[in-house]
Amino acid sequence: MGRPALNAAIMAVPAALLLSCAGDPEQSETGIARSTPAALGDNVTIASASEADDGQWVMPAKNYASTRYSTLDDIDTQTVSDLQLEWTFSTGVLNGHEAAPLIVNNTMYVVTPYPNTLFALDLTRDGALRWRYDPGPARAAQGVACCDVVNRGAAYWEGKIIYNTLDAHTVAVDAESGEEVWKTRVGDINIGETVTMAPLVVKGKVLVGNSGGEMGVRGWVKALDANSGEVVWTAYSTGPDEDVLIGDDFRPHYPQYVGEDLGVSTWPPDHWQIGGGTMWGWISYDPELDLIYHGTANPGPWNPDQRPGDNLWTAGIFARDPDTGAARWFYQWAPHDLYDYDGINENILLDLEIDGRLRKVLVRPERTGFMYVLDRETGEVLSADPYTYVTTTERVDLESGRPVHVAAKQPGTGYTVHDICPAAPGGKDWQPSAYSPRTGLLYVPHNHLCMSMQGLEANYIAGTPFVGAEVQMYAAPGDGHRGAFMAWDIVNRRKAWSVDEWFPAWSGALVTAGDVVFYGTMEGWFKALDARTGELLWQHRTGSGIIGQPVTYRGPDGRQYVAILSGVGGWSGAVVSGQLDTSVPYGALGFVGAMTDLPDHTTEGGMLYVFALPRR
Repeated sequence: MGRPALNAAIMAVPAALLLSCAGDPEQSETGIARSTPAALGDNVTIASASEADDGQWVMPAKNYASTRYSTLDDIDTQTVSDLQLEWTFSTGVLNGHEAAPLIVNNTMYVVTPYPNTLFALDLTRDGALRWRYDPGPARAAQGVACCDVVNRGAAYWEGKIIYNTLDAHTVAVDAESGEEVWKTRVGDINIGETVTMAPLVVKGKVLVGNSGGEMGVRGWVKALDANSGEVVWTAYSTGPDEDVLIGDDFRPHYPQYVGEDLGVSTWPPDHWQIGGGTMWGWISYDPELDLIYHGTANPGPWNPDQRPGDNLWTAGIFARDPDTGAARWFYQWAPHDLYDYDGINENILLDLEIDGRLRKVLVRPERTGFMYVLDRETGEVLSADPYTYVTTTERVDLESGRPVHVAAKQPGTGYTVHDICPAAPGGKDWQPSAYSPRTGLLYVPHNHLCMSMQGLEANYIAGTPFVGAEVQMYAAPGDGHRGAFMAWDIVNRRKAWSVDEWFPAWSGALVTAGDVVFYGTMEGWFKALDARTGELLWQHRTGSGIIGQPVTYRGPDGRQYVAILSGVGGWSGAVVSGQLDTSVPYGALGFVGAMTDLPDHTTEGGMLYVFALPRR
């Protein structure tokens, strides 16, 4: 039986709140994020970090390489202090706003948390509302969602805005009229499945994954036909090879991933069917290698004593063929995950000169607190260095690819382990980084948290929490700050600079050719820093805490704009959006304990803010 404190917390409030989560000559010298331009129709193309920006923003990560880098440079280190508010738009929703707006053909598209309304705003008329689309998701989805009822954004493809709804549907909407084109059910909320991730469209296929690892669901990624919504293939994160889509083309770098049906044999009997490994994070695509890259989340339940073995294929990363879903390689960040270290963070695809050799790499600030650089052709770990305070792992053995854990920090049933660092949200959770080919630096919003954890016996009942742990989070050693925003020198494997934040830096990052990097704080500050030094150049106070993803674009008047959604919530901000009792530190799966003072700094409420330089 679970400890009364956790059970009481789960019963007190909805599970949704408690289980929560222009070409530059310097580029060739410091690394290029390559992705071949692909036409999306209506004169829209996918920009990459190596190409002149078309001024639009058609997918959450800006490009397939997931750099969140724009070559727009009107707003630079000299002019950014003149930024002024141009217009705002209220979404009318109070939950956490984690999405990035899209900008296509002089229209901005904004998708809200549940009830997942899609707004089209006319940029030729200062954001006037063109139309709204209400998908009408099932209200019951709120009760099974982990970590607030967030949505992380939409994607544009050939005249359609495509996104996911909390009740596990993927929907395509006509970008001009707002009429529904197709709608496909991809999961079942009755067993705890929801969908919160932003889709990626590759070669006419919409890639989506499920949430619900804390409900004991079985993780998957699906590909849907972008024109019809029909499911083309499904790849599971647990189970036999035929379900995981492991076949003759599967050639992992490390031997522990070679064998028949490891997605079954590395689990207790039949446990793989309720073992988690969901996919609610980010997907990247390399057109040259024709591979997609996606993570897999933590195994369930959290209590590791209930699932001996490596628990493949959870807490890792797959490279897959986008046409068939066939797996090409796999690497596991956290074998037999001990701490809820979901493996769903962003994958930044870069070509970098490492040790005198140009390598196609995948860079990943992982939840474990280590900055990984992988060969994205093979899955080999080239380097793995701690970027935040870590007590759980001594190092990563590059020969075997396995982390070397600290035995004293291993949790289990019936006893409490203190000073586990990073805490369950990791050194960094879902909040995406940005990379500038001008500076060679990766800009990483992240956490500075530790936790105490006790394993509990969890029983599986479909559609109910399946966690098996009591957790309390708190600030890592220091002055009490719980977050940071840093620049990481990838090639030289070191921190370039860092700025402490009082709360976890839970927003995404944006960097531009003006050498300005943007992000938001949970108190509500929208900040611009010098990308080379970290100096604060400008900030604006918004109406709520910021956990959204900033974007930039060129408006119909030729000016460069920057936009961000404000609206606190998510796992870290559930204490505000869910109005949780701050005297119960175990609320929101232990996050409340680290955020008891957040309600003193901000209130809930979704609002879009759009900034630009003054007209000349």
